[in-house]
Amino acid sequence: MAALKQIADRYDSHGEVDLAGFSGSLATYAVSLGALVVASRATGGAPARYSMTDLLLGGVATHKFSRLLSRGSVTSPLRAPFTEFEGAAGASEHTESPRGDHGVRHTVGELLTCPFCLGVWVGTAYVAGLGVAPRAARAWAAVFTVTGVADFLQHAYGRLRED
Repeated sequence: MAALKQIADRYDSHGEVDLAGFSGSLATYAVSLGALVVASRATGGAPARYSMTDLLLGGVATHKFSRLLSRGSVTSPLRAPFTEFEGAAGASEHTESPRGDHGVRHTVGELLTCPFCLGVWVGTAYVAGLGVAPRAARAWAAVFTVTGVADFLQHAYGRLRED
C-alpha cells in the first residue's frame, strides 16, 4: 500500500487525480471482461470473425448510446447520484461534473459524464453480445444506429433551415 501511495505521489503530488478510484474502475472492467469471456466460452465462444456491418452498426450504436447515457437530459436521473448539474448543453443534453474529489461516487461520476469512457464499456458489451446473443445485440445496434442517424439528420435539417 505504501508503494502505491508513493507512485501516486510521484504521478500527482497535488492529489488531483483519483488514482485509487480509477484503479478500482479498471479492476471492475477487468473482472467484467473475464466474466464475459467465461460466459462466451460457456455458450460456444466468440465468433471467429466479425462482419464489417456488425462493426459499423455497432460503432454508430455505441456512439449514440454512450452519448445518450453520458449527456442526455432524459438520462440525467441515472447520473444524478454521481454528478452535479452545470447547465443545458443544447439538443437535449446536459453538462455535468462528477460529485466529490475522490472515491467511488466520483469515479462513477467520471465514467458517467465521459462518452469516450462509456464507449469502451458499451462497445465491450456489444461485442460480447455478438458472441452470446447475436440477434439481441444486432437488434440493440439497429435501434441505436437508426436513432443516431435520425439525430444527425435532425441537426443537418436544422442547419439547412437556418440559412
